[in-house]
Amino acid sequence: MIKPYTRRSFVQNTVAGAAFLTLGQVMAQDTAPKRKLRKAVMYGTVSKKGSVMEKFQAISDAGFDGVEPNGGMNQQEVLDAFKANNLEAASVCCHSHWKDTLTHPDAATRKRGIEGLVTTLRDAKAYGADSILLVPGVVNAGVAYDVAWKRAQESIREAVPLAQELKVRISIENVWNNFLLSPLEMARFIDEFDSPWVGAHFDIGNVYRYGWPEQWIRILGKRINRLHFKEFDTEKMTKQGLHAGFDCDFLAGKNDWKAIMHALDDIGYSGWCISEQRMGINPADMKKLTDAMDRMFVM
Repeated sequence: MIKPYTRRSFVQNTVAGAAFLTLGQVMAQDTAPKRKLRKAVMYGTVSKKGSVMEKFQAISDAGFDGVEPNGGMNQQEVLDAFKANNLEAASVCCHSHWKDTLTHPDAATRKRGIEGLVTTLRDAKAYGADSILLVPGVVNAGVAYDVAWKRAQESIREAVPLAQELKVRISIENVWNNFLLSPLEMARFIDEFDSPWVGAHFDIGNVYRYGWPEQWIRILGKRINRLHFKEFDTEKMTKQGLHAGFDCDFLAGKNDWKAIMHALDDIGYSGWCISEQRMGINPADMKKLTDAMDRMFVM
C-alpha cells in the first residue's frame, strides 16, 4: 500500500534532501585539490598608465598577491609600492637578457648581460624574492646551438656564487629563442650546473609551439621554481601566424588547464603562479585575470 504524500512527509523529504545536498557539497569540497598556489602578475604586462605606485595599486585592487617587477627599476620606488599596497615580490625579471644576450658573439655585450643578471639578483634580494627570471640567450644564424650552450653556461656560472650568497635562484625561462627546445634538453642544461641555485621558470603558454606543458612539467619536475601562466590558441597559430596564438583570453584558448594543474600536483608544485597574459587598461580587465586563475586553481 502506498502511503499518502502529506504536507509533513513533503517537509521531511525536503529537509532530508537539503541535508544530503549539503553533505554532498562538503564531500566535493573535501575531495577537491587543496593547492597552495598564489597569484601574481608580470609588471611588464600591466597596460594601465601611471606611476609604479599607481600600477601596483591597480594590481592589488584586482586581487593579486604579488608582482614580478623588472630588474633595474628604481629600487626605493618599487619597495615603497610593495609596502603601500601590501604586495609581495613573486620574482624579478631580468631587464637586460634580450638586449645584451648571454650568447652574443661580442664579449663586451655578454659582460653587460652578466652585469644585468647581477643587478637583477640584487634587486630580488632587496624585494624579498628568492627567484629571478632569466632568458639564457639566443640561437640564430650568427650563433650556433652548441656555441650558445657553452656561452650561456659560462655566463650564468659567473653569477651562481652571488646567487648562493644572496639565496636567490636563477630560473631559466623557456622562450621563443630557438634554444632549449625540449624538456629533456632543458633539464640537462639545468642539471649541468650541479647547483640548487639554478632552475626553471616554466612558461605554460610559450611551450605550445613545441609541445604540451603537462609533459614539460612532469619532466622538469622539482627543477621548476616559478610559473608563468599564459593562454595559447594553437588553431590561431596555425591559421594566422605564430604570435596570433597569444591573442586569446584565459580559458578561451587551447590550454588543457585541468591536465596542467594535475601535472603540477604530480610534481608537488606550490607557490607563485605569475600571469603574463594580455590585458586591457581597465580595472575589470585585470580582475578577469584573477577570477580566471581562481577557476584554474581548482580544476
